[in-house]
Amino acid sequence: MGGLIAFASVISHMLLQKIKTLASQYHPEFVEVRRHLHAHPELSYQEFETSKFVQAKLKSWNIPFEIKATTGVVGLIEGKNPGSRVIALRGDMDALQISEENNITYKSTNDGVMHACGHDVHTTCLLGAAKILQELKDEFEGSVKLIFQPGEEKNPGGASFMIKEGALENPKPQGIFGLHVHPGLDLGKLSFRKGRVMASADEIYITIRSKGGHAAAPHLTADTILIACHLIVSLQQIISRNNNPTSPSVLSICSFQGGHTTNVIPSEVKLKGTFRAMDEKWRYKAHELIKKQTVELVAAMGAEADILVDVGYPFVDNDPVLTDAAWKLADEFNDNKNVEETELRMGAEDFGYYTHVVPGCFFRLGVRNEAEGIVHNVHTPKFNIDERAIEIGMGIMAWLGAKAAP
Repeated sequence: MGGLIAFASVISHMLLQKIKTLASQYHPEFVEVRRHLHAHPELSYQEFETSKFVQAKLKSWNIPFEIKATTGVVGLIEGKNPGSRVIALRGDMDALQISEENNITYKSTNDGVMHACGHDVHTTCLLGAAKILQELKDEFEGSVKLIFQPGEEKNPGGASFMIKEGALENPKPQGIFGLHVHPGLDLGKLSFRKGRVMASADEIYITIRSKGGHAAAPHLTADTILIACHLIVSLQQIISRNNNPTSPSVLSICSFQGGHTTNVIPSEVKLKGTFRAMDEKWRYKAHELIKKQTVELVAAMGAEADILVDVGYPFVDNDPVLTDAAWKLADEFNDNKNVEETELRMGAEDFGYYTHVVPGCFFRLGVRNEAEGIVHNVHTPKFNIDERAIEIGMGIMAWLGAKAAP
């Protein structure tokens, strides 16, 4: 028995070395892939050229694929005993409405649109993993689904459409992995976290109305500005006084629009914000409390309110068993170093949809290089990565696709 285990370990080590060798060999090719994608970003649900590019690559490697959710692409690589094990790997493709300020040769050519969240890197790493796995498909058990997903940045999230259109069926994966660049994590490092790792995210839109009036006669109308101020403060109390303080949750009102001059009380004020939570029961209870507080407080102060809670992504819940297995595989991949625990974050990711359907693991890829000034956060005009991270990203995705099991 011991001899069989030792033999299996040798075979596994050989596969890992082949994956790492191919990742190194193909790295220059996929740096160019990333630069092409970075220079040609497309907004959520408009990833038409990106989708065509992905399709062309898969076709060139003889990987069969289907189109889902208009621009989504789902490929399938069948290894030995295809039905014995099915693992999905996901990469998102959309960009953000941000004007890039980097002085680079592959700067965005689409005015006002930029891959400021690293989805160009995610797509590149998944394409790289696909090429490696297709080349080594006779050396691993089971099948690997490749999910190139649109619309991660915009409600209701492209993952929800991909799931509705069967991306997790025929065959259904036993686990799914998603990778995200982390500008706070140094190049060469990976990070994982078991359990809840990112929050749900809902958008809040409030309109407060009265007849408006002269600033010198507030008694003749309802002061929408003052009402909005009271409402913002009172909504914070919903979180601090109703939520279990051991369960992370945050409400932020981020937009206050009303009035245009110094002496007119506006007839309308608009508020916009976001609500984040790590507990689904509390999440929906909070929605009702927010709605009730808004309508009743505004009415008590003499005005009317409309409120919309646009339900967004659920929290990301990393399956403990799958994540533990992935963590161990990452240790092997990185020679038992440079693998850390991901911090708990109140940011959101529509990868959460997948984790509520099948066991999932969402992990981080270090892209930071302070010496080269690569330090800017995602969703900023100067975000960039150390492109050596691409070799690590495509390699670890291939390794997880070939070996991970829940």
